[in-house]
Amino acid sequence: MTAADLSAFVKTYDVRGLVGTELTVEAVEALAAGFVDELGAAGQTVVVGHDMRDSSPEFAAAFERGASARGADVVNIGLCSTDETYFASGWLDAPAAMFTASHNPARYNGIKFSRAGAQGISLATGLAAIRDRAQAYLAAGGVHAVETPGTVTRRDVLADYAAHLRSLVDLSGVRPLKVVVDAGNGMGGLTVPAVLGTAAALPALPLEIVPLYFELDGTFPNHEANPSSPRTCAICRRRSWRTVPTSASPSTATRTAASSSMRPGRPSARAPSPRSSRSARWRACVPRGRRARCT
Repeated sequence: MTAADLSAFVKTYDVRGLVGTELTVEAVEALAAGFVDELGAAGQTVVVGHDMRDSSPEFAAAFERGASARGADVVNIGLCSTDETYFASGWLDAPAAMFTASHNPARYNGIKFSRAGAQGISLATGLAAIRDRAQAYLAAGGVHAVETPGTVTRRDVLADYAAHLRSLVDLSGVRPLKVVVDAGNGMGGLTVPAVLGTAAALPALPLEIVPLYFELDGTFPNHEANPSSPRTCAICRRRSWRTVPTSASPSTATRTAASSSMRPGRPSARAPSPRSSRSARWRACVPRGRRARCT
């Protein structure tokens, strides 16, 4: 069988390809082995995490096999967001790989590689060499294990990640806010309750989170995973407007304004008028160059 051409889906800053036709289990094992070899990570810790796409757990397991075969000790942090993997890379001072395709459709998946300390890897800084090493493994029929393979362990870092994010800001002056969060069935459905809520056993904040699509679902049944899409933004805006009662008091309006894409700390004396809301709603739903009703 002809080996896959990795250059077709190893991009400038990460790996992104169609599941099954481009990105396969064999390709992932080879890329994991090439990653360990290029970074000289045999005998060292390597982190792997993955998102909620249907193919991600299988690919993370393939990474474990490829990386451990070349001598790395793999720490699998399981379901996580991309920045949570970067946190683990810095916190554990270890190279990391994250399986996600960001805002691409469900039929895609990919890998974001980083060196220890969450230093991203691009074609110019090592990804091309990882690709070429992996290509050589595929041409040779697979990854060859070293004499002393590495180990595989599981570790949950969500609580530590959430505590770290909170430590970056002074929360003593946080005022009560109602915040609409659209997780789009992505990993925000796991991380937002941990960081802004009490799911990670952290103290409660004066925040009322209005969740939209927090169920983890890699098929993205409600809308595409692209947060810059006008339709995606409109869904969140419409929900935030509904949180403002018709006879909202100044304090209620101030709390709700934070969920309407206003700058943090910007005062709001009153709720948006029906006319201004309709106008903003229309502008948010009209793509450039054409008119389209908000649905």
